Amino acid sequence: MPPDDSEPVSGAEAAALFADLIDAPALVLAVSGGPDSTALMMLVARWRAALKHGPKLIAVTVDHGLRPEAKQEAAAVGRLARKLKLSHATLRWTGRKPATGLQQAARSARYRLLADAARKAKATHVLTAHTLDDQAETVLIRMSRGSGVTGLGAMSRTRSLPTARRASSPREGEGRREGAGGTSQVTLLRPLLTIPKSRLIATLRAAEIAFAEDPSNRDPRFTRARLRGLMPQLAEEGLDAHRLGQLARRLKRADAALEAVVSVAEAELVLGAGSGGIRYDRGRYDTMPEEIALRLLGRGIARYGTEGQVELGKLEALKQALDQAHKTGSRFRRSLAGAIVTLTVAEILVEPAPPRRSKTLTKHRQGRAGGRATRGKSR
Repeated sequence: MPPDDSEPVSGAEAAALFADLIDAPALVLAVSGGPDSTALMMLVARWRAALKHGPKLIAVTVDHGLRPEAKQEAAAVGRLARKLKLSHATLRWTGRKPATGLQQAARSARYRLLADAARKAKATHVLTAHTLDDQAETVLIRMSRGSGVTGLGAMSRTRSLPTARRASSPREGEGRREGAGGTSQVTLLRPLLTIPKSRLIATLRAAEIAFAEDPSNRDPRFTRARLRGLMPQLAEEGLDAHRLGQLARRLKRADAALEAVVSVAEAELVLGAGSGGIRYDRGRYDTMPEEIALRLLGRGIARYGTEGQVELGKLEALKQALDQAHKTGSRFRRSLAGAIVTLTVAEILVEPAPPRRSKTLTKHRQGRAGGRATRGKSR
């Protein structure tokens, strides 16, 4: 029988949550001072103290420079870390803050700083305190934005924090292990993703450990905070964090199965692939189930496109237009996310789009029309 949501996390549970980290040389713990991350630090510290040999622990607090209380909260984390016999560092996000997309920018900056701290400490993992409640909120956010199966799988327990280095000195966010081309990465781990927030608070109360509360978590300007406020009403209808977390796990399982089928289909349909593009057998492509064909097309665009992640809605619109061209026998050549998709008699070709012709600001020679600046295409 699963533990009650009001029960503290036991030592045995913590040992199971962190068991795969026992051979890591060092771990960076992301600790803001809130209840979730404070509980993470306490649980990891207790787990490590019970081991004869184990990883070095470094607690890191990121001060985004957005709230005056953050400095005091970081100092409180430092005091608790010393009490738990952990190293602690405070990192600051400096520079101009964006007027829009502030939370996303802050999140990106936080991960860059945490990855940099991991590199310096020779740590293989950065641990964050995302909980089951966070997972449930992420499912609702993705649902409200029209995500597909992949998006509704929400957060994974692990993901890579890719980083790169400059020729002269490490760039902020560079990871420890180097791969091809001078790139390296650190693994982001969310060990508490199946634990309700209420259990972490119960854990801290049982240990008589204080924690801070970030008022932005209740700020109605932010989508997550607004959806968090709806959770009690949704729970009354049976749509609680456990149910939403279960949905995420099931969809992630389905997503993995679909990706496996796409890999098999890709091996069967690809007529040729190289730096210039990839060619699919048109006849066999048209026999694929719609979801498999859509994902196959998305893979090609992601591989050869130059403009970042492919948006699902735009990919669906392109696939619909491609299907229509196939039915009517009309020509088809469209771009998406920096890739070009072309329909021929026997093939579907996905290749990099040619570079855009940039516009530059030029000036007329003196004596012409008052020397006004005009826009002209560079050649």
